[in-house]
Amino acid sequence: MHEAPMFDLSPRLGFDAELLLRAQPVRVLLLDVDGVLTPGDLLVGADGEQLKRFSTLDGHGLKLLASCGVRAAVVSGRDSPALRARLRELGLLDHAVLGRSHKLAGAQGVLRELGVEWEQAAVIGDDWPDLPLLVRARLAACPPQSHPEVLARVHYRTRAAAGQGAVRELCDLLLCAQGAYAALLEQAVRGE
Repeated sequence: MHEAPMFDLSPRLGFDAELLLRAQPVRVLLLDVDGVLTPGDLLVGADGEQLKRFSTLDGHGLKLLASCGVRAAVVSGRDSPALRARLRELGLLDHAVLGRSHKLAGAQGVLRELGVEWEQAAVIGDDWPDLPLLVRARLAACPPQSHPEVLARVHYRTRAAAGQGAVRELCDLLLCAQGAYAALLEQAVRGE
């Protein structure tokens, strides 16, 4: 009889216990786009076409997060066909607030639609337009290259840069806080 191979299934990630306690009630993650889901560069073609670069790490993290019951929604000051295409692919277009420089009203509308309060929300942003959301959220996060006023007001700074896994890192933190990370990792290692 052939024995199944033994795999190391222990998680390698670790987050501060106080941060995990803060993240436990989170049921929705509100995301900025430029400088969070993307590196923040605006690539504009000769005809005004905008191109954006997204990380597959972030996309996979958002899909994992949805599997444990935490919804994600985008609140962005910009709108473009490239952004809409990526959000459609990730299943995030239904609750996206796009093209609004004043984000608070849009974010409050999303929370109302999803039936959650600010005490159940995490937010990741990088600049002043995100501040009204960050200061109200249960868990506020930002990538390391964020504006100093944002860096001074968040509970968590990701180690990964914007557009290079910052959102995935926050998703992993939320998965750990929800108690789902280890089981999802085991499923992945086993190929399930």
